[in-house]
Amino acid sequence: MTQSHKEARFQAIVMPHLNAAFNLARWLTRNGPDAEDIVQEAYLRAFTFFDSFVGEDGRAWLLTIVRNTFYTWHQQNKTQNTTFDEQYHIDEDENFTALQEHDTRRDNNPESILLQKDSQRQLLHALKALPLAFREVMVLRELEELSYKQIATIIGIPVGTVMSRLGRGRELLQKKIQGLPVDQVSKDEGRDKGPTGLIAPITPNKSNALTPSTAITATPMQREI
Repeated sequence: MTQSHKEARFQAIVMPHLNAAFNLARWLTRNGPDAEDIVQEAYLRAFTFFDSFVGEDGRAWLLTIVRNTFYTWHQQNKTQNTTFDEQYHIDEDENFTALQEHDTRRDNNPESILLQKDSQRQLLHALKALPLAFREVMVLRELEELSYKQIATIIGIPVGTVMSRLGRGRELLQKKIQGLPVDQVSKDEGRDKGPTGLIAPITPNKSNALTPSTAITATPMQREI
């Protein structure tokens, strides 16, 4: 493959998923600037190893690289306290803005608008507070709308484990939103296995808005596997 052919193919297969890559990095790091660094590094890795790419699912391949790049970064920076950049999440979420505009047009009542914003912020904080193992599957499924099989490939776990983590993640999210006490997560349940072997570059992704109702009530059988 010539360099020009490689660049053109990379542009066509990988670059369209920049937003998805950034969105995943943003929710894993819970911090915008760190997510940008991870995405840049992931994209460099993705281009370097692009000759090894096989198949058509460039999105899952790229997100695997982003996730692995994050875990490398996480191991190097796990002693640092990372604060949740709420405003950055809101500003970067195009659908959150669209949701606000829709509600504003539908109901000009300021109190109603404030309640909607508070509900969204509550959900953002509940999602960011989930243990990493549950947070990543929730983001990949609910925000990126990936199949169970794609998520299993990205994380390197069986499809059954993906479904189990999603169920537990929704349960924890509901409890956090309702202000209920959350049971202690078992060591095996909350432990993340980390990178699954592939090392690749990252890209920025802006996510679909997750609403309290969809986050809590969606069940594994409601979408295609």
